[in-house]
Amino acid sequence: MRIERKELNWWEKPYIPAVVYGFLVTVRRFFSRKVTMQYPEERWVVPEGFRGAPYLVRDQEGRIKCVACQLCEFVCPPKAITVTPPGPEADPEAGNVEKCPRDFHIDMLRCIYCGLCQEVCPEEAIFLMKDNTLCGYNREEMDYDMGRLLDLGGVREDKIRKWKNK
Repeated sequence: MRIERKELNWWEKPYIPAVVYGFLVTVRRFFSRKVTMQYPEERWVVPEGFRGAPYLVRDQEGRIKCVACQLCEFVCPPKAITVTPPGPEADPEAGNVEKCPRDFHIDMLRCIYCGLCQEVCPEEAIFLMKDNTLCGYNREEMDYDMGRLLDLGGVREDKIRKWKNK
């Protein structure tokens, strides 16, 4: 099948109408409303239900809420979470409190922000951040260890004080 095209006249051959139309679009956009966001000062409004990066929290006494059950590690689809249990030795300072992990890592480059780790956690030790800006200069900076995750999470106040001495 052959498509018939109309012949260009002397005005259209050097593409002058197309160039003029391009300049008109540029001038119209130049004087229109600005859509650029000034990032550090202006930020996106995070909608309700946003699933951001996971972090660990502490309880009211400052102890880690994670009990090293490793459910988050088992349920993580990309295997971004690594939990090292403490082993058989007990911490004499903790008293009658459940164990806490020896080490906890989340590789934020592998994390797909699905929120399954938060849903499966029986102790409510993992929560998702409302911040949508994670950055680093190299891959090692994006591997968050337990200290950094706890710094991001902070203290989470609960109504139930599970280990409160009576």
